[in-house]
Amino acid sequence: MDKNILLSRMKRSYFFRIGVVGIIFIFIACYLFPLFLQWDPIATEITMRFRPPEGLSNGLNGHIFGTDHLGRDVLMRLLIGGQYSFRLAFFVVVLQMSIGTVLGIVSGYVGGWVDQVIMRACDTVLSIPGMVLAIAVMAILGASTRNLILVMTISGWVQLCKVTRNNVRVVKQQEFVSASKILGAKLPHIMFSQIFPNVTTNIIILSSQRIGMTIIMESSLSYLNLGIQAPAPSWGNMISTGRQFLTTQPWLILVPGFALMMSVLSFNFLGDGIRDILDTKRKI
Repeated sequence: MDKNILLSRMKRSYFFRIGVVGIIFIFIACYLFPLFLQWDPIATEITMRFRPPEGLSNGLNGHIFGTDHLGRDVLMRLLIGGQYSFRLAFFVVVLQMSIGTVLGIVSGYVGGWVDQVIMRACDTVLSIPGMVLAIAVMAILGASTRNLILVMTISGWVQLCKVTRNNVRVVKQQEFVSASKILGAKLPHIMFSQIFPNVTTNIIILSSQRIGMTIIMESSLSYLNLGIQAPAPSWGNMISTGRQFLTTQPWLILVPGFALMMSVLSFNFLGDGIRDILDTKRKI
């Protein structure tokens, strides 16, 4: 697609612009703001527990969003928890994309019994709700970051695999693929050098949308104490702790809840915007 057309669509897509602005703001907040704050996100100080939000009345030296039940600064834990969530989400989505894309290309191009085996594996994973599968696996293997990555990868590659496979089945009927076969091109070259570049649009769209879904899943598991373990901060375990004090210290649940909502919305808006931008049937 022409670069000028892409830029024109980016400027016209409200979803894309809102998503990009939201994500940039969240990343700046999570990765730059902690450099100017003095608080330790893990160290406890009981004498400072349940301090209400001070805003900017004391500058960056105050507890802008208050403190939790152990005297830890809520803002600092929020920002560091955001770093954990984003790193985990991006790493998991890269794994999902890699596994789903490779299996989808192989399944769609080779066909036959290979296609049947891969598709039955997809159907098996799809038959179990993602959260149920995640909870079961985490309960058996134990709560750890490694197992969290494993279970989120297992539950998220299937959609990418199926979409890639369907697109490959269409592209492999094109004349340039037949010409490559006649000229003696090797199978890996045809699949990954010629077919893959022609099926990347939906992979990019789905991957951008899955980041928000992965953040939600990680927060949900952390809420159930099956994700990132305390004392490490996570939006999920911050919400889980804050619900105990909802009526007396509501900021403990409202602050991470709002951050989670805005992050997921931003990535969903970005995914919808990318879909509109890369849609080949859309008029300029």
